[in-house]
Amino acid sequence: MRLRNVSFLTVLLFGLCGLVSLSWYTAFSSSRGDVVDIYQREFLALRERLHSAEQENLRRSKELNLVLEEIKRAIAEKQALRDINRTWSSLSEETRLKLWNVSSSKNVLQLPSIFHHLPHLLNREDSLQPAVHLGQGRTGVSIVMGVPSVKREVHSYLTDTLSSLMSELSAAEKDDCVIVVLIAEVSVCVFPAEIQSGLLEVVSPSVHFYPDFSRLRESFGDPKERVRSVCLEDDIVARPNYFTTMKNFALQQPSEEWMILEFSQLGFIGKMFKSLDLSLIVEFMLMFYKDKPIDWLLDHIMWVKVCNPEKDAKHCDRQKANLRIRFKPSLFQHVGTHSSLAGKIQKLKDKDFGKQTLHKGHANPLAEVTTSLKTYQHFTLEKAYLGEDFFWAFTPVAGDFIRIRFFTPVRIERYFFRSGNIEHPGDKLFNTSVEVLPFDNIQAEKEALTEGREKTPKYHRTEDGFIRIGTFQNGIAEGEVDPTFGPLEAMRLSVLTDSPVWVILSEIFIKKAE
Repeated sequence: MRLRNVSFLTVLLFGLCGLVSLSWYTAFSSSRGDVVDIYQREFLALRERLHSAEQENLRRSKELNLVLEEIKRAIAEKQALRDINRTWSSLSEETRLKLWNVSSSKNVLQLPSIFHHLPHLLNREDSLQPAVHLGQGRTGVSIVMGVPSVKREVHSYLTDTLSSLMSELSAAEKDDCVIVVLIAEVSVCVFPAEIQSGLLEVVSPSVHFYPDFSRLRESFGDPKERVRSVCLEDDIVARPNYFTTMKNFALQQPSEEWMILEFSQLGFIGKMFKSLDLSLIVEFMLMFYKDKPIDWLLDHIMWVKVCNPEKDAKHCDRQKANLRIRFKPSLFQHVGTHSSLAGKIQKLKDKDFGKQTLHKGHANPLAEVTTSLKTYQHFTLEKAYLGEDFFWAFTPVAGDFIRIRFFTPVRIERYFFRSGNIEHPGDKLFNTSVEVLPFDNIQAEKEALTEGREKTPKYHRTEDGFIRIGTFQNGIAEGEVDPTFGPLEAMRLSVLTDSPVWVILSEIFIKKAE
């Protein structure tokens, strides 16, 4: 009985162990299956990412190859262009023009271009690129004024011309115009503020822009130096209010049939054109610039447009008068005497410009005026101070002076000195200082100090006690007098360096403090 019970217990124990083993195995197998599934899913995701990365790498590799091909093509084209330019330069002008004509579509009529009239421009790819271009590219203005200039051996009038044009403009007029200066050779510009504001544009062409002048044919018996028909009108002065006068005159024309409005009777000075007509005018001048001067060609343009060969000259003149309208009195005067042609003196004057005021007088404080400068004829310093005439003297040297000593000490609010005048705009004061002599020098020296620990003087004091308060800029000196100086005993203009020209003092204004 006992043995049977033991056997039963043994069988029962083995059964229980089997069940436990089976349960564990089942659980283990299930858990193992879940882990495998997870790993399998991660592996598949990783394979997808690797495949995407491989595709992205191939795409970027193709893009890089395309970029490399573009770089190689650009280098090859640049080299080919250099080879073409070398070959092109060796061809005659006639051959180049023929190649230029046949290189375009055969189904389109090829009209003349600038290269037909100036074939030398084909020699260099940079021939139409300016060597210098300064300015802000201002657009949307009413009037654009062009001033072509070239170097003169004796004296340059360009700075005086630009000063005259810009000094007569109001602030509103400066915003409504652009002055474009064409300088035939690279030059230093002395109007940085006007360039920065957009009022002034300076352009200097490439050296390859010009043809070989030694190969130009002579016309009308002129020497080769005169064959280049470029109007060099950089030696003028302008009337006050000239800009508004020109603008109003153009706007008041009864019709738009006019082609040229003239504000000077001389050469190419003061000629206004509509922007719509510029293409026609430029094309005509390109065709015949070798044959006649530009101002002559202007008359020929109008003859072609309105004159009837079957009518007489009077009829032609009447027709041209509708296109070429003259304004009087002239707004510009020619002031240069030294031509751009070496050794040539040219004293042209516009009779319609009228008599201009050569000085401006003011009621100045009573004073004794003296100078170390040698006066020319009757143009004395006394007359200039009294407002009766201008002061004119021979070439100043360093150390020369103009002194104004007041009869009684006087408080001065501001001062204004103008050198040069409309007939002699170049006779200016250069590198000249404005100085004052306070009546109470000790007090003035004490007051004319900056705030601060070191009390550094803000003005330069000369050895004889004068205080330097200003200098001449472009022929003009103006400014306010520091009230801490108190009453002044004297004022003085001191020349610091030798001057290359004579000097005119056309305006002296010393305003007393109220």
